[in-house]
Amino acid sequence: MSTTNIMIVGVGGQGTLLASRILGNVCVSEGYDVKVSEVHGMSQRGGSVVTYVKFGDQVNSPIIGKGEADIILAFELLEAYRALPYLKEGGRIIVNTQSIDPMPVITGAMTYPEDIVQKLSAKVNVTAIDALTLAKEAGNARAVNVVLIGLMAKNTQIPHDVWLETLKATVPPKFVDVNVKAFELGYGQ
Repeated sequence: MSTTNIMIVGVGGQGTLLASRILGNVCVSEGYDVKVSEVHGMSQRGGSVVTYVKFGDQVNSPIIGKGEADIILAFELLEAYRALPYLKEGGRIIVNTQSIDPMPVITGAMTYPEDIVQKLSAKVNVTAIDALTLAKEAGNARAVNVVLIGLMAKNTQIPHDVWLETLKATVPPKFVDVNVKAFELGYGQ
């Protein structure tokens, strides 16, 4: 198998690191060589957070360069737009339709770009989903990350039960039920 490159992007507090852990653990359980790299921006202040997950028969580097990502899993619209140069030709973006104003927008120095989903869709294969509403339906707005993992999981060859068992083993026990619901809501899209 060739290497699969997945870039997970969001802002601090959205659970990009947990999502990369779940994905990495699933791939390890399936016998793949896996490399995960976390790039922390100003995550404590709502800044960009990027993680790379690469898996395959043999993975030599954890870094994903421009034009190399098979999938960009974006937890926020502007972060999806910023990550676009990393998507390879024929790649796919899965994006939450939520927008979170970055500091330049909050201070009034810039305006939040409009019509991001349409701009992305004009260039690449995009699946946009209101993961925040589904996370709230599952019982916790912070489960956006797991809703998106569920949607992505549906489009892989890894069995559903492998995803579920890994999810249950990765999240803290008191959050298992809400995360299972969030995963299933994403998987059902």
